[in-house]
Amino acid sequence: MLPETAAHYTRRVLKNGGSAKKSLGQNFLIDDQVIADIIEKGFPDSDMPIIEIGPGPGALTRVLAQKIKRLWAVELDKEKVEILQKEIINKNQDCRLTLLHMDARQLKLTDIWGEEKGWLIGNLPYYITNMLLNHFLEQADSLYGMTVMVQKEVAQRMTARPGGRDYGILSIAIQLAAEAEILFDVPPSAFWPQPKVMSTVVKLNIRPYPGFIVDQQEYFHVVRAAFAQRRKTLLNTLAAGLKLPKDHIRLVLQSLNLEPNLRPEELEIIDYQKIVQALKRVDSE
Repeated sequence: MLPETAAHYTRRVLKNGGSAKKSLGQNFLIDDQVIADIIEKGFPDSDMPIIEIGPGPGALTRVLAQKIKRLWAVELDKEKVEILQKEIINKNQDCRLTLLHMDARQLKLTDIWGEEKGWLIGNLPYYITNMLLNHFLEQADSLYGMTVMVQKEVAQRMTARPGGRDYGILSIAIQLAAEAEILFDVPPSAFWPQPKVMSTVVKLNIRPYPGFIVDQQEYFHVVRAAFAQRRKTLLNTLAAGLKLPKDHIRLVLQSLNLEPNLRPEELEIIDYQKIVQALKRVDSE
């Protein structure tokens, strides 16, 4: 049992000149119930290695450090690294927390836990959420999953199904790599300073996508082309994005029984794989 609330802890450790830096997108989680819910609903087996991204002054980290046998925390802000060292590591002889003062976008998980798999947890800075998600999805072989806090509208895009306006490249990238589940929303009042938007905790269980066999680079070349001008039809946007004649694209779509006037957001993940395969077949004929 911790002796002080998350809000009291955060105020205390920041009172001597500490601050939330807008340039780093810092909004610190200070709600004990939210912290408890993250651990209860989004937290895996404590025996696996865990890495926390953007711990800030450590309101969540100090709870994790009591439960996790192998815990790393990646923090870019030197001021917050010093707080974590003083308040969590120096005050706990048995603490198994390792601090990494670095940009999480440069982190290679194999440098942390080798060939093992672990779990990532974090309140992702909103201004680099997509970059961080993509960075760690590229390292999916090193992860069992992730529990991340993001803006609610990003969470909606992450979990969106085909046919809606939220469905796009991020939806496909996330769902190709993982089963995505929205756990709960977090109000602005759970943070200091308060953000202007609602946040959402999302759990990602990493797994291979059933039946996916094409090269990912080729696949996302087609997906990015399709969504580059999402208000246009699939025929027009693929022709423009792939720099191919419309007749060529029309032939590809017809071979798959896909209507040329479909919109990019109407296609399933596996439909884009079929387009990649059909493009190769048509090119070879």
